[in-house]
Amino acid sequence: MKKVVIAGGGWSGCAAAAEAVRLGACVTLLERTDMLLGTGLAGGIMRNNGRFTATEELIALGAGELFQVIDQNIRHRNIRFPGHEHADLYDIGRIEGAVRRYLEEQDIHLVFQARISHIQMENRRIIHVTDDKDRTYAGDVFIDATGTAGPMNCCTKYGNGCAMCVLRCPSFGGRVSLTGLTGIEEYKGRKKDGSTGAMSGSCKLLKESLSPEIIRRLDQEGVCIIPIPKALIDDHLDLKCCQQYALPEFRDNIILLDTGHAKLMTPYYPLEKLHPIPGFQNARYEDPYAGGKGNSMRYFAMAPRENTLKVTDAENLFCAGEKAGLLVGHTEAIATGALAGYNSVRYAEGLALLELPRSLAIGDAIAYVKEEMATEEGMGRKYTFSGSCYFTRMKKLNLYTTDTEKIRRRVDEAGLTGIFKALNR
Repeated sequence: MKKVVIAGGGWSGCAAAAEAVRLGACVTLLERTDMLLGTGLAGGIMRNNGRFTATEELIALGAGELFQVIDQNIRHRNIRFPGHEHADLYDIGRIEGAVRRYLEEQDIHLVFQARISHIQMENRRIIHVTDDKDRTYAGDVFIDATGTAGPMNCCTKYGNGCAMCVLRCPSFGGRVSLTGLTGIEEYKGRKKDGSTGAMSGSCKLLKESLSPEIIRRLDQEGVCIIPIPKALIDDHLDLKCCQQYALPEFRDNIILLDTGHAKLMTPYYPLEKLHPIPGFQNARYEDPYAGGKGNSMRYFAMAPRENTLKVTDAENLFCAGEKAGLLVGHTEAIATGALAGYNSVRYAEGLALLELPRSLAIGDAIAYVKEEMATEEGMGRKYTFSGSCYFTRMKKLNLYTTDTEKIRRRVDEAGLTGIFKALNR
């Protein structure tokens, strides 16, 4: 049985683990903190805009199990908010436990508080990795799903300091890149003004700290939009990594989504400006705790990779999630995670690697982002199925659709229906 070791338990690492174990591998998933999903614990938006298409593609490809787990923990279905249609919102309080139990049922070995600190290599091949508790993990193939956020010094140097976010670097140590430990030079994303990194695009308010009317609207409708008095408008749009939300409506209004807490669609909002707005006089942040000052900084360490998600210049290393490039979002992470998990086992078994065709939105996005990251302009953008420049491209190429039968036909015409379910396809 081939051994696959995955560093990073966010959405991409979980998807990679689920895929690799389905193909018969012995899978160990190493997570730096004491919970899975990382920024997915502060997220919660699924199927909005082109993410619907990508989700249905993955299901048709045979990698739909995590979406079944998500669907069992949805708070609101098919909602709309500025710039976004047919969104589902999952419950951030329940989702981690549901995913953890699902992975455990698949006999995936989960190791928490396992922050990789050392790597042993021979001829560009990883032999084993060691965490900061001196535990060693050997494997035939490795997947880097460590993300690109943090550590604390990056948030301090390029952001507004550590905002005490859900990644909890002070408690569990900052992110360590598996790719970086190999000595491979990684890419750094940029903001619109050319400076390094990008700030996470939303916060969570403690829902109980808001007015009864706001709570009622969130519970019943899933979304609440409150106009901001002109004197209090604060423009954060250029800071966001989530450029699909960099719309005037998100500058001129408080836009809240109900994911269990109240998801505030802005990187941060000073409390002295938030409290005077009707309904927010008692508002407090749930994540990050210093959401009135800033948020986590991301896109500091992206791996050079092929469209198969194999890391360039490393023999047995793949990447997924934000490590795979300037892709933003949970669906994007699950998509790259599933492909990395699939190809990791194919590599271990000596089989040819799969590159998804550009007739599929997922295949086009993976290839397009790689091309864009080779340009100066491209490194200053972010890409997502749900908005901004890539959603525009999806529509231009007629890749965006909510017709599930059309999506299934597209996958079938590519000869890829159920491809992720078996190696002998």
